[in-house]
Amino acid sequence: MTEEGTRSEAANAATHARQLPDSRNIFVSHRFPESQVDLGEVVMNFAEAGSADNPALLLLPEQTGSWWSYEPVMGLLAENFHVFAVDIRGQGRSTWTPRRYSLDNFGNDLVRFIALVIKRPVVVAGNSSGGLLAAWLSAYAMPGQIRAALCEDAPFFASELVPAYGHSVLQAAGPAFELYRDFLGDQWSIGDWKGFVEAAKASPAKAMQLFPTPDETPQNLKEYDPEWGRAFFEGTVALHCPHDRMLSQVKTPILITHHARTIDPETGELLGALSDLQAEHAQDIIRSAGVRVDYQSHPDALHMMHLFDPARYAEILTSWSATLPAND
Repeated sequence: MTEEGTRSEAANAATHARQLPDSRNIFVSHRFPESQVDLGEVVMNFAEAGSADNPALLLLPEQTGSWWSYEPVMGLLAENFHVFAVDIRGQGRSTWTPRRYSLDNFGNDLVRFIALVIKRPVVVAGNSSGGLLAAWLSAYAMPGQIRAALCEDAPFFASELVPAYGHSVLQAAGPAFELYRDFLGDQWSIGDWKGFVEAAKASPAKAMQLFPTPDETPQNLKEYDPEWGRAFFEGTVALHCPHDRMLSQVKTPILITHHARTIDPETGELLGALSDLQAEHAQDIIRSAGVRVDYQSHPDALHMMHLFDPARYAEILTSWSATLPAND
């Protein structure tokens, strides 16, 4: 192929990637209006609520989630915050970017979003992989962008292929991500939902019990690029961002909430986002960096407290934010 032909093919692929989410025509209406901002490589979709006179709050959804997983709690949070909830690249209406899913790319999208849309210091709160990104922003965002970070049941170490401490992703949520890879495929290139359900029900992995397998594809997964799961299962998502290194670089107050978890006595599998050992090491590393870290154990809470217990989540976030230094 000629050099010109190669460039043309690459341009067509880039155009297809940018248009892919909207061309799928699978989205539904929500309570809060959605907007988009072009960040360069990706167009990021987001929703907004609350008065601009309130402190800014940025919400980052879990893997397989879109901004609207925060929909039940946004009205409560809007009483005290100017709320922004986003779709991370590869999820929701934001651009899907094949072979470009990494913590560093996700994080740098958010740095641009804060600079272009929020335009002032912000408290960031993320769930699961969104909690990892909240810590990433505390560590690597531009000076003055981040006031503090709430990491809601974030899988520190437990979502890495070769973690510094404790269980790896292969001993935790990895079996689900492996089935996403094998039965759904990157960008839904396989799309065998029935096969996924059958394999999930037959899987010996106890972690599969934590993943719903309805007969019809759930709305949140329709809006999700399964390549995300492959990137976690194969370890490429954090290849250049080891969690112990990231946590040693945090610069703002951190709150870690830790939800239901257990170690299966028969298999040794981690059933939950992170173990007690991993939560302890995350705190130790942050404290060693000279940064305030608070920890709350909520063993009766589901992984996505913000979705299933919004009043409790709003109270935790609002009360903790009130203890932060005043925004300059």
